[in-house]
Amino acid sequence: MEKKSTTYPLANPLAEFLNKPARDFNREDLLHLIEQKKIERVTFHYTALDGRLKELKIPVTNRDQAELILAEGERVDGSSLFKGILEAGVSDLYVVPEYKTAFLNPFEKHSLDFICRFLDKYGERAPFALDNVLHKAQTHFCRNTGLDLYALGELEFFLIYSGDPNIFPMKKQLGYHEAAPFRKSGEILDEMIHHISQISGVVKYSHSEVGFINSVQSDQDEICGKSAEQLEVEFLPKPADEMADFLVIARWIIRNVAFRHGCVATFAPKIELGVAGNGLHLHLQLRKQDKNIMTSPEGDLSQPALRLIGGLCQNAQSLTAFGNMVASSYLRLIPHYEAPTRIFWSDLNRNALIRVPLSWNVAHSLADRINPASSSPNNSPENRQTIEFRSPDGSALVHLLLAGIIMAADWAFADDGSLSLADKFYLEKEEMAKEDILDNLPVLPSSCGESAQILDSNRTFFERDGIFPANLIDYIVGILNEENIEVHSLSGSVDMRKLMHKYLHIS
Repeated sequence: MEKKSTTYPLANPLAEFLNKPARDFNREDLLHLIEQKKIERVTFHYTALDGRLKELKIPVTNRDQAELILAEGERVDGSSLFKGILEAGVSDLYVVPEYKTAFLNPFEKHSLDFICRFLDKYGERAPFALDNVLHKAQTHFCRNTGLDLYALGELEFFLIYSGDPNIFPMKKQLGYHEAAPFRKSGEILDEMIHHISQISGVVKYSHSEVGFINSVQSDQDEICGKSAEQLEVEFLPKPADEMADFLVIARWIIRNVAFRHGCVATFAPKIELGVAGNGLHLHLQLRKQDKNIMTSPEGDLSQPALRLIGGLCQNAQSLTAFGNMVASSYLRLIPHYEAPTRIFWSDLNRNALIRVPLSWNVAHSLADRINPASSSPNNSPENRQTIEFRSPDGSALVHLLLAGIIMAADWAFADDGSLSLADKFYLEKEEMAKEDILDNLPVLPSSCGESAQILDSNRTFFERDGIFPANLIDYIVGILNEENIEVHSLSGSVDMRKLMHKYLHIS
C-alpha cells in the first residue's frame, strides 16, 4: 500500500513507496509501482564511451509489455555508443536494467528510469563497457584481498548565468563557501541537490567553491559576457561501482537543472586563466566486512591504507590517462591552485597529490565540547578516515578512473614495495617549502600525449587478468594522442580560452 507521506522529504520515494531499500527491489515490486504510479514510460540510461548518460524511452501500454522490458531489456546500436571500438557489422548490444538503480525521472512525469548494463549476444557483460570494466576490477580486487574499495567524489563545476554581477559582487578566487546575496546560484544548487539526493541518498553537502568570473570572455555566444560561479557537490562513501554511476547521474541532473534555468553548467577542467579549475577529487576508503580499516587502533593510518597510498604513488602518472583526458586538463595541473604537479602525499595539504584529511579519529563527540549542558557521549563513532586523490578533473571517465585506481590497489596488496613507496613519498609540512626536496619528486604528465605514452608503456598493468581489454586501451591512447597539444607553449589568452572552452560540455 502506498504511504501517504515520507519521513524525510529527500528520502528515496521508491524505497518509501515499496517499503524496502533499493538493493532489495525485484521485478514484481517494479510492476506494482508502474501500475500504482501510472507510469507511462520506462527510460533506460547507460554510460557510453564518451562518459555521458544516454537514454532510451519505452512507452508502457500493458503489464505484459512492462514485464518483458524489465525481464529482457532492449537492443541498441553499440557501434554508435562505442564508436572506435565496436564495428557496425557486429554492433548489437543488449541494455538490461539493474533494478536497484530505479528512480523517478525528476524532469519527466510518469517515467520510471533505470541504469542499465551492456550485455553481448551471449548474455555476458560486454568487456569494453566502462561500467563493466569497473565491475570486473572491483570483483577481482575483492576476490584477491577480501576487501572492498569505497569512493566518494567531489564534483566541481561552474554555473554560468546572465545577471548583474555588480550587485553584491563576489571577488576573484574568494568564492569558497560564500553565501547569498554574494553567491547568486543558491536556489538552482538547492534544486540540483534535491534531485541528486532523492536518487542517490548519498549527498554529503554542497557549497560555493573558490572560482568566480565576473564576465566570461569567449568566442562562444553560449557563455560570452556571462558570470560564472564555481560550485561543488560532495558525496558520502559508496562502493566504487555505485559511486561511478552516481557521479554520472549527478552530472546529468546538474546540466538539466541548469538548462531549465537558462544557465550552462560545465565540468571543463579550466575555463579561465588565473581562476580555479574543476577538479574531480576522489576520497578512497578500504573496508573489510563493511568496516572501515583505514586507521589503526591508535588512530594512525593503517598498513592497508599505506599500501593503497603506495599503489597510487606508483601508478599516478598512468592514471592521468583516465582522469585528465583533454588538453586543458594540463592547464589545471599547475602550482598555487590547489592542484598537484608532483607525486607525494601529506596530511591536510591541498597541494599534495594525495591528502589525508581530518576524520574525527583523534577528536570526536565534538558537539559535547560546545554544548556541555546536553552532553551525550558517542561511544562508538563511525570511522570516517579516507585518503583524497586530487589529480583527476571534470574530463575524467570516472568508471575507468576508478577501475584504474582499483588495479593500483590490487598491485599494492600483492607487492610489499607499496609500503616502501608510501614511506618514500611522504612529506612533512616543513619539507614542502624546500625546493631541493620538491625538485627530486617525480612529476605528473604535462600533456595528453605524455599521458598516452605512459599508459601505452604500462598497458599490461591494466590489461592483466583481462580487466581492461586491449582495444579499450588502444582507444584511450588514440584519443589522448589526438589531444596532444603542448598547452604551456600557447601564446596569448585568446588562444588559451579557445582551447579551454572547446571542452565546455566534456563528459
